Amino acid sequence: MSEGGDALGAVFRAEHGRVLARLIGLLGDFDLAEEALADAYLIAVAHWPRRGVPEHPAAWLLVTARNRAIDRIRRARTHVAKLPALAAEADVPELEGTEPMSVPDERLQLFFTCCHPALSRPAQVALTLRCLAGLSTPEVARLFLTSEATIGQRIVRAKRKIRDANIPYRVPTTPELPDRLPAVLAVIYLMFTEGYVATSGPQLIRPELCDEAIRLARTLHELMPDEPETAALLALLLLTDARRVARVDANGNLVLLADQDRSRWDRPLIAEGRHFLTQALRIAPPGLYALQAGIVALHDEAPSPADTDWLQIAALYRHLDTIAPSPMVSLNHAIAVAEADGPIAGLNLLDALQATGALAGSHLMHAARADLLRRLGRNHEAITAYDQAIAGATNDTERAYLTARKEHLTNANGS
Repeated sequence: MSEGGDALGAVFRAEHGRVLARLIGLLGDFDLAEEALADAYLIAVAHWPRRGVPEHPAAWLLVTARNRAIDRIRRARTHVAKLPALAAEADVPELEGTEPMSVPDERLQLFFTCCHPALSRPAQVALTLRCLAGLSTPEVARLFLTSEATIGQRIVRAKRKIRDANIPYRVPTTPELPDRLPAVLAVIYLMFTEGYVATSGPQLIRPELCDEAIRLARTLHELMPDEPETAALLALLLLTDARRVARVDANGNLVLLADQDRSRWDRPLIAEGRHFLTQALRIAPPGLYALQAGIVALHDEAPSPADTDWLQIAALYRHLDTIAPSPMVSLNHAIAVAEADGPIAGLNLLDALQATGALAGSHLMHAARADLLRRLGRNHEAITAYDQAIAGATNDTERAYLTARKEHLTNANGS
C-alpha cells in the first residue's frame, strides 16, 4: 500500500469517529455527514499519494468533508439555512469542540452525546457502535444476535428520528450523564466483546479494540467513581483481558479456556480486576457487569480446570438471567450446568433453548451442543452439530478450530 493509503487507513482507524461527530454537530444530519466524509475519503485516495499526506490529515478531512457537504446542499437546493453557518466555518485547523467539556475524554464525550435519551436503548447503542466506535453493520448485528437488515433499519430509524425531531447533537451536561450511562457502558462492553472475539477475519482477537475499550472504561470510572457498574465493567474487562495472550497458541490457533496455560495469565491484571469488583460490591448489590465479573473471577482464581467452582458459576448465571435475561446468558448457564451436573443436564437445557429459536443464527449454540454430544459418545449427532457450527462461524480462527474438532471426531469414528 502507498504512503497515502497507509496514512488514510491510520486516520480512519484513529479519527473517523471524531471527524464524523464534528460533522454531525455542524450539519445536524447523520446521513449528510457520512456522505460528505465518504466524499472526502475518495478525494484523499486520489490526492494524497500524489501530493503527499497533509500535516493535519484529520483536519484536512474535516474541511474537505464540510466543503463537500456545502456542495451537496447547494445541488439539492435544500437545507439552505445551513449554508451561512457552514460558510462561517471557513477554516478548521484543529478538531476542538466549541462547548465546555463535561467529560474529560473526547471519544467518551462523543459516546455520551450519541446516546440521546430520546432514542431507545438498543438504538442508542447500535448507532454509537456503528457511527462512533467504528464497527461495521455485520459486527453490530452479531453483537445484538440479530440480522444485518434489522440493525441497518434500527440505525436508519434512529437517524430519522434525530433529524425529524430536531434532536440537538450536543455534549450533555454533567447532570445528564447518569441517564445516558447504561447505554455508554453497553457500548464499551460490546466494543471489548468484538475485540476479544472478532466477528470475522483471520485473527481471533482485535487488540486495538480491547485496549481502547479498557482505556474508556478506566476513564469512565475516574469520571464516575461512585457508580458501581462503572467499577464493575472495568473489573469485568480486566479480569477477562488477563487471559488474552493464552487464548491462541504460537500459530494463532484457538485455545479453549480448559486447555490454556494458566501461567501465561496476567496475574497483576487479575488482582486489579478483583480490586474494582470488590469496590463495586461495596457500593451496591451485584448488577449486570458485577455478576459477569464474578463469573470471570471464579475462572481466574481456579488453579486448574478441575478446581473451577462450576456450581457457583452456574448459580451466578442463573441470577444473571433473572436481572438481564438473554439467549447468551442461557447458553452459558447451560454450559456451566453441564460442567457442574454432567453433559446430559447441560444438553437438556441447550435443546430447550434451541427450541425457542433464539440463537438460530449463532454458531455458538451448535458448537456447544457438538461438544456435549461428543462427550456423551453420540458422535454422529456431534458431527452434524459441528457441521452446523462451521457453517455459521465467520471468524477464520474459530472455523479452523471447529473443523479440526470435527475431523478428529470423524477419524475416531471411522466415518
